[in-house]
Amino acid sequence: MSWDDAMGLIVLEGLLICVLVLTGLREAVMHAIPQPLKQAISVGIGLFIAFIGFVDAGFVTRIPDVARTTVPVQLGTGTLSGWPMLVFCAGLLLTIVLLARKVKGAILISIVLMTVVAVVVNEFAEVKSWGLTVPEIPDKVVASPDFGLLGKFDLFGSFGQVSVLTVVLLVFTLILSDFFDTMGTVVGVTAEAGLLDERGQVPGLGRVLFIDGAAAVAGGAASASSATTYIESAAGVGEGARTGFANLVTGGLFTLALFLTPILTIVPMQAAAPALIAVGFLMMTQVKHIDWDRFELAIPAFLTIAVMPFTYSITNGIGAGFIAYVVIKACLGKAREVHWLLWGTSVLFAVYFAIDPIEQLLGVK
Repeated sequence: MSWDDAMGLIVLEGLLICVLVLTGLREAVMHAIPQPLKQAISVGIGLFIAFIGFVDAGFVTRIPDVARTTVPVQLGTGTLSGWPMLVFCAGLLLTIVLLARKVKGAILISIVLMTVVAVVVNEFAEVKSWGLTVPEIPDKVVASPDFGLLGKFDLFGSFGQVSVLTVVLLVFTLILSDFFDTMGTVVGVTAEAGLLDERGQVPGLGRVLFIDGAAAVAGGAASASSATTYIESAAGVGEGARTGFANLVTGGLFTLALFLTPILTIVPMQAAAPALIAVGFLMMTQVKHIDWDRFELAIPAFLTIAVMPFTYSITNGIGAGFIAYVVIKACLGKAREVHWLLWGTSVLFAVYFAIDPIEQLLGVK
């Protein structure tokens, strides 16, 4: 398929997500999830986002395949070394100290200060390991964004390139990933903000989910990825954001950032990653609400928490938890306690996890 065909699939997936919201199915699925699993989703996302921070900063790295070891990841390059790692460690310590002292704007203060330190270090020391973003003072402050790919999508172009069954499986994978990534993020961020109602439900959930589906359509139409709810939103919650006004400010700043890209590229990941780890800690605090003595809930909760960071996917963690919950309930003779939507969703997740053998069985290429 061409780029336009692929972006057409994103738009199609977003449109179908919107239909699921309008029919009430997406919201009904979220309401059918037991409270302990919702709490586990929040905790799993916290652990996941902290892991992302450690990896992005280079504090944790993948061991090359050529290395004869059974250990998949390691500390730095075996040891912590170099100026970038010092910037990260100093930034992490600064962030947690400011949080412990309940300083307003702790995360932002740390990012700004450590970016300044990184720029100074890069100016006077020969550093080659910053990663994708090097803290260098740019030649210019303002730059014009390139909108050349805007609208570059073909809604049904993929049907002429591959089989209909292949298109269906691709869209199914996109929908399932988008559907549950958003669900996990919404539950996790709302729980951290303390906005869940007495039943553990998200207020105004239908509107939130519809906006997310519309954003996916906009993302594909803009020839970008499927725009969706991002867990980094928890950083704002960690700083006290509780209303939609915070989102409007964020959106306005992102719009401004389109024209200030040279300035934003100064911030290295080593200065920004401590924010992810701090937010991960805040979301992990939800673990205290899970009843670990009830194995029929604790085991699915554990799998939800563990699978997210270990597979680098929110969707995978939710799927593992759902399937484990349904299977355990059924084996304990409590199948009727499981909402029928959870049964259906678990079947879909089983298909999602087994998509490769299913494609082989159906002869899909």
